[in-house]
Amino acid sequence: MAEIKRPWLERYDAQVPHHIDYPDVPLYHFVEEAASKYPDHVALVMKGGKVTYRELNELSDRMAAALSKMGVEKGDRVALLMANCPQFVISYLGVLKVGGIVVACNPLYAPPELAHQLNDCGAETIVVMTSLYPVVKQIQAETKVKRVIATNIKEYFPPFLKLLFTLLMEKKQGHRVELAPGDHWFQDVLSSASPAERPAVAINPREDVAIFQYTGGTTGIAKGAMATHWNLVANALQIKNWLPDMKEADEVVLVALPLFHVYGMVAAMWYGLASAATLILIPNPRDMDDVLGSINKYRPSVFPGVPTMYNAINYHPKVVEGKVDIRSIRACISGSAPLMRETQTRFEELTGGNLREGFGLSEAPTATHCNPMLGENREGSIGLPLPDVDAAVVDLDTGQRFLDIGEEGELIIRGPQVFKGYWQMPTETANALRKLSDGNVWLFTGDIAKMDEDGYFYIVDRKKDMIICGGYNVYPREVEEALKLHPKVLEVAVAGVPDPYRGETVKAWIVLKPGETATEEEIIEWSKGQLAKYKYPRYVEFREELPKTFVGKTLRRMLVAEERERAAKAG
Repeated sequence: MAEIKRPWLERYDAQVPHHIDYPDVPLYHFVEEAASKYPDHVALVMKGGKVTYRELNELSDRMAAALSKMGVEKGDRVALLMANCPQFVISYLGVLKVGGIVVACNPLYAPPELAHQLNDCGAETIVVMTSLYPVVKQIQAETKVKRVIATNIKEYFPPFLKLLFTLLMEKKQGHRVELAPGDHWFQDVLSSASPAERPAVAINPREDVAIFQYTGGTTGIAKGAMATHWNLVANALQIKNWLPDMKEADEVVLVALPLFHVYGMVAAMWYGLASAATLILIPNPRDMDDVLGSINKYRPSVFPGVPTMYNAINYHPKVVEGKVDIRSIRACISGSAPLMRETQTRFEELTGGNLREGFGLSEAPTATHCNPMLGENREGSIGLPLPDVDAAVVDLDTGQRFLDIGEEGELIIRGPQVFKGYWQMPTETANALRKLSDGNVWLFTGDIAKMDEDGYFYIVDRKKDMIICGGYNVYPREVEEALKLHPKVLEVAVAGVPDPYRGETVKAWIVLKPGETATEEEIIEWSKGQLAKYKYPRYVEFREELPKTFVGKTLRRMLVAEERERAAKAG
């Protein structure tokens, strides 16, 4: 096979390097370096409470020393079950410094889901927010967990707010708990050790795993994607270099994306820490008063997010009425869902900044592609491969034949951020990481894509989501993109539902823009002018909202499950 061509390099912003020299350092090196160079610079802010880089480094040293005293050793998995807060960052760093592996868990998990994840990774230690402490206690006996460290969200609030929270909200919101015998308070754990007691643990950045990132839970059995320190160092530096005109120790990052998710973890937290930036932590991204108040007060320059977040800001009354100033925002990478042109244009007009669609996945934590921040942003494209990332498209049947420009097939990737494999899943690892005829090992993403002549990539859909209607292949994303052009449509999800004649047929679930009304017949008739006969939806259901993951990815499979359940009840 001929050598991979890289037309995308010609489209890079002038300041973006084609290659980066990635240091062989542990992931926590970024914080140690920032603490040495900028000790009094603020690293974390939440609800007005602040933690400097010196404090963050020392607190995480304490955490590492305390975990070591409790019996945590190199290679042990430690679970974190928290919203965005300083305790998450301190714990994360402490686990890495003791040589452990971070397993960040979704706070929205039901008890059985959490139990499965804890059992799969074999965690014996968990750091949990007090509001979620009862869930951990409910399932602890079913798991190997023997050390529980509980932390209250208020611990790093400023004094007055902490007092108000204690008096008015702590008990009402379920944050006040009594610990069972043998469990530990977070602050007691930190007080039990000094920074000087942190153990000397040798880390091999290219081999030693830093995180298990669970993926696939919405489409099947969750798999623990193992990423090394070097994988994460590389991706943090790729993102840092992709954002031009950003100065070290001078940026403010709005961290509204949940940190348990790899997107927020890398594109927000690790990008920010690698840049010695100030991270504004938002515990609940749906709390728009907190989001907008934080933007107004702390003037973030960087805001990685998802389209639903940007839409919520675009149409929020305080923004529409000019009561909140959001013009400090200069750079945003949008992921997890397609970015509509209307969302991008309006947000850029309101902020004066640049909002660009990117792409990534847990197996390459987290970003692999992005549109240039200053150069051409191509509508519908996930952009160009980041520095040192090779991307190609192969045929869907064999996965062996490299396709030409414009041909649709499976997107494959190779680069320094590509993961090590799935925890205890050799078959799934072999399916994901395959050596091809060019002699290289490639990551098979499961996404159907194409590349244009300039190296811009376009996601067509997920292989698993493809609808087969009477023998024709229909990609839900293509139908969604068409329906989004309807002037009354705000959000749309498309999936295949059972059909006695065609096997499957297309159904659309639609959220209308505020104040709009429409009928099923109106949408179907309109769509006939946009799509081939076998592609347009035969059914339309209007909803107030669509089911989504915590980072805004629409759960098509939940909609299909609801449809099947409804059909079963009907007869």
